[in-house]
Amino acid sequence: MGKQKLVLIGNGMAGVRCVEEILGLAPDRFEITIFGGEPHPNYNRIMLSKVLQGDTTVNDITINDWQWYEDNGITLYAGDPVVSIDTAKRQVISEKGRTVEYDQLILATGSLPFMLPLPGADKPGVTAFRDINDCNKMLEASKSYKKAVVIGGGLLGLEAARGLLNLGMEVHVVHIFNYLMERQLTPTSANMLRKELEKQGMRFLLEKQTEKIIGKKRVEGLQFKDGSKVEADLIVIAVGVRPNIKLAADSGVETNRAIVVNDFMETNVPNVYAVGECAEHRGMVYGLVAPLYDQGKVLAKRICGVDTEGYSGSILYSQLKVSGVEVFSAGEIRDSEITTSLKEINGVHNTYKKIAIRDNKIVGAVLFGDSSEGNKLLGYIKQQAEVSVLEEEAAGGGADEAYAASLSPNATVCSCNGVTKGAIMDAVRENGCESVEDVRACTRASSTCGGCKPLVSAMLQLALQSKDAPAAPKETVCGCTTHSHDELRAAVGSAGFATVREAMNALGWNKADGCAVCRPALQYYVGQALGAVTDDAGAGAAPAAPAASLLANGTYVARPRMYGGVTSAEQLRRIADVVDKYNIPLVKLTGGAHLDLLGIDAGYVSSVGSELGQPDAATPAYGKTIASVATCTGIGYDPSALQDSIGLGASLEYRLERLQMPAVVSAAVSASPLHRAGTLVKDLGVVGVPGGWEIYVGGSGGAKLRQGELLCMESSEDAVLELSAAFLQWYREEANYGETTAQWIERIGITQLREGLFNLLFRAELIARMNVELQVTKQKQVNPQPTAALIR
Repeated sequence: MGKQKLVLIGNGMAGVRCVEEILGLAPDRFEITIFGGEPHPNYNRIMLSKVLQGDTTVNDITINDWQWYEDNGITLYAGDPVVSIDTAKRQVISEKGRTVEYDQLILATGSLPFMLPLPGADKPGVTAFRDINDCNKMLEASKSYKKAVVIGGGLLGLEAARGLLNLGMEVHVVHIFNYLMERQLTPTSANMLRKELEKQGMRFLLEKQTEKIIGKKRVEGLQFKDGSKVEADLIVIAVGVRPNIKLAADSGVETNRAIVVNDFMETNVPNVYAVGECAEHRGMVYGLVAPLYDQGKVLAKRICGVDTEGYSGSILYSQLKVSGVEVFSAGEIRDSEITTSLKEINGVHNTYKKIAIRDNKIVGAVLFGDSSEGNKLLGYIKQQAEVSVLEEEAAGGGADEAYAASLSPNATVCSCNGVTKGAIMDAVRENGCESVEDVRACTRASSTCGGCKPLVSAMLQLALQSKDAPAAPKETVCGCTTHSHDELRAAVGSAGFATVREAMNALGWNKADGCAVCRPALQYYVGQALGAVTDDAGAGAAPAAPAASLLANGTYVARPRMYGGVTSAEQLRRIADVVDKYNIPLVKLTGGAHLDLLGIDAGYVSSVGSELGQPDAATPAYGKTIASVATCTGIGYDPSALQDSIGLGASLEYRLERLQMPAVVSAAVSASPLHRAGTLVKDLGVVGVPGGWEIYVGGSGGAKLRQGELLCMESSEDAVLELSAAFLQWYREEANYGETTAQWIERIGITQLREGLFNLLFRAELIARMNVELQVTKQKQVNPQPTAALIR
């Protein structure tokens, strides 16, 4: 079978990065053709302002040179844009008359500068600031003329103005609003920015609306609607961009503000995709490189047939690239959008910091004068971190080095290129990187916008310091043994010990009966290896972990099973009879969808379990079990319900009730995104949404609150049950005893978790091992629907 024909329209950053991802996944699957409107190879458009400011050259900002296309067998038609698409014949036709067929077509046409429809806008001396050609026009103009006006006081306009100052021109910036960068800054920080730029020689005309461009043969100035004028030999219009969608619209591809795509960057036309600034996802059009690269990764996997979670959107952030001025803005910063904020203004050092907070979570930030905390704050915003992290940081110092040390290996350092801390540390330790430039060449970190360079530098120093440092001392399970958790699990698994006592003797325990730390851990690993455990080491195993647990006063608590939180009159009568018969002193309704029967004498535990209809209460357990699956009111009684939370909750509880875990695991199912069952703070939370279910993992409602992370979305209940079971089976196989799902996910990373569970073969193996553990048979499976139907 021959190669598929892949055509990319647009030779910019987003499209070519997607091609790079495709080459990494399937280097020999496609015959690739790229059409570009500019006569250049792919370059870093973000760094054009640095070229204009004289800090770098066009060659320096080239991402993929001509040789790269040749080396990868890519046909590039530079300077020859596509002018029409025939989606029926699957052909594209270029401006120079080339006709190329495709099997898969990616639209990455980017955006066009928005040119104000002013009288005189077509005169020589008027330009946008969008590409290399515009940059060259400004460089040439500066050689013959001295007066420049930039229309637009936003990010791009200020970067252009700074470049023109560096070229020796007098520069006025015209802005229609009363302060600069109104989308990204607060009035206070914008005023500080204006004063700093005025010191550099920039002049500002605020609250000015241009009426027309004046001049005879060439531009001579601007006239405003209030009658005032300003002289100019060069006018740069930098008031924004608009998605370049004409080609798509003319070809029958659905457009709105931009080309409409789903979570997998697919358009309404089969085998036609869109990525980058020309794509509209969930009503949003992104102009930042990090979201565009994220889109490219998703699209590459989709085209290559690799299972992937869809693109779900990104946090917006901005960083001003002006020599001598540091500005950072991210998230929601308007006072109308937030609850409160933390502000710091330092007049001596001319710095400003605002951290926006809503519902006790960090949702936005503005930095002026010192943007070194930008990457860290962006991480907090993405995580929706609690405001308490700022207090902890203040107590421990907030330097880049300290923050770098605190990050997990899977934490993203360079958002633009998706480079993690682990990748940077590996680059230093394994590839010998000794400078930020070395790290950039090896990993691409800081190669796009450069905003993460301070953190990359701190990460480099951290790696260099640890490179030759002695290995960290091994963390043993406790003082009774020299084994770590990993070593203990491996030793137990390979030796096949039948009892905890046998394991302690063989593994050289230095305390006969161990201690309260190692006994349950060893019991768990032995039981996990055997599927059951007989504890003859004096551990005093609870005779009933599935339905009864030991309390502090030496008595037990029993938890009658109420699948999905549903009970019946018959079960309640049985419980009442048991309470009376065995004089159980306290019956308490918990927040976990079950009743606790507290204060049961040890001698009655087996009888209580049997009479409650739970004979497994007398079965020795080696780990923790899921006590219940909490559910909300559900369909039929809750008007906001979208899915049958009770039915799925009961099914989930039947499926998982005997599965033994290394730590207490909570689970819940909500019928809608209102999360009425508390799904976001559970180890496993399933949420009903239009068209299916969202699965969240790693939440915690304990002493340290943690919101669960979205694992994936599934359309069917069967898929939810399978993924949930596979997730918990993997967790129980890999986690250390006592390690919560939140801690385990932080250790391995949500990305690795998704990739593992989306591997169908690996998932099937997990399910098979779980079924062996539970000795599941078709006869044993119970349909929970009659139970769920009790409240319908």
